Amino acid sequence: MAHRVRQLLGSWGSGQRLSRPAVRRRATATVATALLVWLMPIAAFGADYFRQIHGDALYEPSVGQEGKDVIWVPTPDVLMQAMLDVVKIQPNDILYDLGSGDGKIVIGAAQRYGIKGVGIEYNPDLVLLAKRNSVRAAVSDKVTFIQGDIFKEDFGAATVLTLYLLPELNLKLKPIILAMRPGTRVVSNTFNMGTWSADTTIEVQGGRGYFWVVPAQVEGRWQLGDPDLKPAAELDIQQTFQMLSGRLLLNGESLSILSGRMRGEAIAFTYGTRTSRGDQARGTFQGTVRAGALTGTLSDQGVERPMAGRRIGQEP
Repeated sequence: MAHRVRQLLGSWGSGQRLSRPAVRRRATATVATALLVWLMPIAAFGADYFRQIHGDALYEPSVGQEGKDVIWVPTPDVLMQAMLDVVKIQPNDILYDLGSGDGKIVIGAAQRYGIKGVGIEYNPDLVLLAKRNSVRAAVSDKVTFIQGDIFKEDFGAATVLTLYLLPELNLKLKPIILAMRPGTRVVSNTFNMGTWSADTTIEVQGGRGYFWVVPAQVEGRWQLGDPDLKPAAELDIQQTFQMLSGRLLLNGESLSILSGRMRGEAIAFTYGTRTSRGDQARGTFQGTVRAGALTGTLSDQGVERPMAGRRIGQEP
């Protein structure tokens, strides 16, 4: 602005002789004009323009500052990288970060893997800071930052979901996350999901994280068969998050599911008998549950059979 004032002062001309009061009035008018020129973009485009251009000078978040339901603490670089590594990001992934703060995770994923990302953050100043950070990181074409409430915004398009929230918020989000598309990968900084045990726990010098894969819902009775198996096998599954138990009725013999697990749409279990001397494994099943259909391979006493079926009572 000082340069602009000098320009305007220089425009008076070199041959004028003015009294001191006249000089003061002219100088005051010149400064006012220069200030008006400087403020015109703000008047035209509003406060957001000013914040986006000059925001870093006006707003700098402080570690531990209060938010709507959380405090702001940035994720250490080493933990952020471990969180991104464990989800095994693919080129077509879309990452959503709930409580995205300054945009560090969304921007980091876009820089390293070239994927699209969306951050949802309640604090409007942090949203604007994240947008500026994305411009500086040259990934503003890949990332979006939304000012909103994580319980009101839609993040159902996510294939990867990252969190750094307080335990009670994780628990509140848990049923929403479990209803997401099977195979969605979820990773949380520091806090777990209570009774939903993590598939993997991350331990690094910068902290701890937890990783889950949203399981398909398979609880219920299933009728299975192959061309050579009569009568058809029947599977009765109980499910607690990704863990499975239940029974398999095979050739008229009732067998226990000794250990079973879902990983997204993938299902795997070992079956056999339980005795006072311990579990006696007899075979395994590995397959996929998709669009209400179960397909896979039953390995019974070393003999492999392709199997397919649907829930009993479900329309084909």
